[in-house]
Amino acid sequence: MTASPFANLNRRQLLQLAALMGGTAALAACGGPAVGEAGGAATDNATDWASVTPATEITWWSNHPGTSKELETEIIKRFTAETDIKVNLVTAGANYDEVAQKFQAASGSSNVPDLVIASDVWWFRYMINGQILPLDQLAKHLEFEAEDFNTTLYNDYEFKDAHWAVPYARSTPLFYYNKSVWEKAGLPDRAPKNWAEFDEWAPKIQSATGVVPLGLGKGTSWTAWWFCNMLWGAGGAYSDDWTMTLDTPEALEAATYLQALVHDNKFAAVTAKDQVADFGAGLTGCTIASTGSLTGILDSSTFDLGTGFLPEGASGPACPTGGTGLAIPAGKSPEQQLAAGMFLKFLTNAENTAYFSSNTGYMPVRTSAVEGETMKAVYAKTPQFRTAVDQLATTRVQDWGRVFVPNGDKDLTTALEKILLANADPATAFATASASITKSYEDNVKPYLQ
Repeated sequence: MTASPFANLNRRQLLQLAALMGGTAALAACGGPAVGEAGGAATDNATDWASVTPATEITWWSNHPGTSKELETEIIKRFTAETDIKVNLVTAGANYDEVAQKFQAASGSSNVPDLVIASDVWWFRYMINGQILPLDQLAKHLEFEAEDFNTTLYNDYEFKDAHWAVPYARSTPLFYYNKSVWEKAGLPDRAPKNWAEFDEWAPKIQSATGVVPLGLGKGTSWTAWWFCNMLWGAGGAYSDDWTMTLDTPEALEAATYLQALVHDNKFAAVTAKDQVADFGAGLTGCTIASTGSLTGILDSSTFDLGTGFLPEGASGPACPTGGTGLAIPAGKSPEQQLAAGMFLKFLTNAENTAYFSSNTGYMPVRTSAVEGETMKAVYAKTPQFRTAVDQLATTRVQDWGRVFVPNGDKDLTTALEKILLANADPATAFATASASITKSYEDNVKPYLQ
């Protein structure tokens, strides 16, 4: 694995980096794990977990991914019955970004939770800020059976030879289609193999049904996520490690294709509010949405629902992983951390990840759960659930320019939405994003890589 670029940070430099990347983020508080002078990140190596008595009450900050609040409440009830540890479930935001902003603002105060969701574009910043605990030693003490986690999903949180979160509500973008629309248009009952095939199908959908063929969503932590499919499929990337690559022919080709879908061919439209709701209401023939939206779409739609892999590009299949993991704040007492670890183990065990997945559409994060009895019954009854699990084989690690550079995802979203909503020149929009992300890297990251 690549050595940590932060290995030579001293405490003063890390504090400066924390301020740049997270504003008011404080490092480990008294009583919690120390902040390493050399590595900068929090460490649990000094904690003798065997001598710690778990706290009797903890707080969990969630945004209830998908439609999961009732499920989370049920799992908490089961955990409390087994351990007598109370878990206070707090709605800390409507989405991952709102929770992250609240967590950043609370750092160093008494309002920090004992467990917090950590999305794909936030966990790295938490780690750099010294806000979360490396989990390997605690997981070893609690016998997490970490080898049973899906390797791709678990290693998404690996950096500096440590895991900083564990997978929880993990997802990929998925292609959803209205089978009734497909039938009226005379299309085969499957997702298009590639975007070229979709371009052939879209006019048939328009003429046969009058609905917009494809509905697209917008927003931070969303637009730049699903666009990975078109970008990678065209052979492009947001970045090559820390170097932005939005000026390559492949990246510009992907952006131009997206622009043409909306503005030239009018095969796609950007939703005003919620592309999933529009699709469920029959306003669009198909959409790209998270696997975590599957249950909600199945419950709300009045038509037969089809699911498929994201369409391929000229360079083949391309799909990012996403969703959120769970992290334990570094500044809490060992007693709170141990109790949080116990709940984390329980929440993500094979039985509960299957329960969560079968009721939401998020992927089961345990290998043993994928072919367990619960999920087999789900696949038999609702084969759409199987698509997300199978598509995991086509996923790859996300580009650093989006997920590791402060505001990278936001800058990319701004550029893409200029292209989508204002018909802006892709080269100009991407150049602006590249300049901003490069400056953020130069100011906030590069000085601390030496």
